[in-house]
Amino acid sequence: MDQIWRRPLEIPHRKLERPIVAASYQYDAAHKGSWLSHDQGRFVFTESGVLRVTTPSGMWTLGPQRGLWIALRVRHELIATTAVSLHSVSFEPQASPWPESACHAMRVSPLLRELVAALVEDRERGPECRYALITPLLLSEMRNAREALGGGLPLPLDRRLRQICDFLLAAPANGDSLATWGERVGASERTLARRFKDETGLTFGHWRQQLRIVEAVSRLAQGVRVAEIAAELGYANSSAFISMFRKTMGEPPQRYLKSEPR
Repeated sequence: MDQIWRRPLEIPHRKLERPIVAASYQYDAAHKGSWLSHDQGRFVFTESGVLRVTTPSGMWTLGPQRGLWIALRVRHELIATTAVSLHSVSFEPQASPWPESACHAMRVSPLLRELVAALVEDRERGPECRYALITPLLLSEMRNAREALGGGLPLPLDRRLRQICDFLLAAPANGDSLATWGERVGASERTLARRFKDETGLTFGHWRQQLRIVEAVSRLAQGVRVAEIAAELGYANSSAFISMFRKTMGEPPQRYLKSEPR
């Protein structure tokens, strides 16, 4: 996680050939891109496989048909947990579906998926009349898309909280209390609890649960059995893990990677 603080490779501004441009990419498992930022907003979603996107303030794990809006000039890094097939749509500022700078995840509807596929297909040879018909519908479908449940993990900026989070990112099964962590990083439990809530919007316990969801999605994509994941993430049994996963993600882990947005 220390790489989050590296200065990203800035790409010189190059205006897109159209206000909205789509492309497809294939990444092998364990592919890790450089830290980048763009002068256009970017929407990425997976057709297959699982993609992890990290920014200085958050981390998202995208399963099939889950997408992430990355606002312009937000530093980000893409890591393929498994082999990944993904679409990426870039938006000039005047064509952006959202003016805000926050990143957020969403479910990708079948219609949204097909509209992006059509833009990819038409990039080199598509007529302007078809582009003019597709893009307004694309923007409308994105604005109306449902927020994706789970999959995102806010990251704090406080040095002491980052020390705790960095350790837990490497050892998500760790169950030490916030009081124990306070002794290690030199802060009271009360101070850490308040800072966690202020910086992430979550309590420490909820943050750790969300981390385990993120890790579970990655391991499911790698074919790890539910019982093994439950044990690796510190759950007493598979039933406790499945119940937590269903409550957070809206469906059991066995169905998550196979599900289609409705």
